[in-house]
Amino acid sequence: MDANELKACAREAGADLVGIAPATRFDELPREKHPRTIFPECESVIVLGRRVTRGTLRGVEEGTNFGCFYRYGQKWLSDRFLAMTAFTVATALEDDGWESVPLPPLPAEVPAMGVPVREGAVAPNVLIDMNDAAVRAGLGEWGRCGTVLTPEYGPRQRFNAVLVDAAFEPTPLFEGAICLQEECEAVCPNGALGAVERRTVCGRDYPVATIDQAMCASCRNGAAPNPYYPGAHADRLAALCVRTCVDNLERSERLTRPFKNTFRKRPAWAREPASDNAFSITGR
Repeated sequence: MDANELKACAREAGADLVGIAPATRFDELPREKHPRTIFPECESVIVLGRRVTRGTLRGVEEGTNFGCFYRYGQKWLSDRFLAMTAFTVATALEDDGWESVPLPPLPAEVPAMGVPVREGAVAPNVLIDMNDAAVRAGLGEWGRCGTVLTPEYGPRQRFNAVLVDAAFEPTPLFEGAICLQEECEAVCPNGALGAVERRTVCGRDYPVATIDQAMCASCRNGAAPNPYYPGAHADRLAALCVRTCVDNLERSERLTRPFKNTFRKRPAWAREPASDNAFSITGR
């Protein structure tokens, strides 16, 4: 199996995006976030993406149905559809004689929850940041609002990864420009987006706004608590800031997959932060 056959296999398994990063692209990260800490023989990190369909955001954009996004854009997409894609790719690699490690998209903010098993080892569980991995695999760039943008879907996707002990031809790093570098900070009713800082990945600097995570967690405009770990950053894919990003990128014709109608058809709704009770996209 070569890189083209691998990508074809992944797409047949439902992947909308496939990128391959050599494990060495992660060498600037600490051991606690490096794929080779999980799988020392890892040669390639295969990053798989599946789109969040634009219609999945429709109920949130209109303020009338949040459960559709929670299922098709969040939990089911990650835990069912994307998980099966990763498992299928892993088994295909195994059938080809390579050992592969499918990784779930657990939040990178989860702290170590164990003790080292041998001297010099790091504590479990080691997790890689899937969004960071997507950039290292050439699938897109970091946007100013702190989400990964791809040329196909902007911020509308989720990622999973498979580690493998085969050295596949890597995907070139993305060198284009997707983010409009508009002042996303002005969009957030909570004022959670702050000063812009530089985030460096594989030698490229990205201007990314700092985020007040406590204010972000109190968002009542589409943000959702992380479904895997309560202390992780809020899921902002359906939040007002990221939905505005979707609309702006489409209107500016920055994406390669256009739609026949605009995403935002009415003025965006916005609610001020609640001081006593954080909003949940599931209504709970």
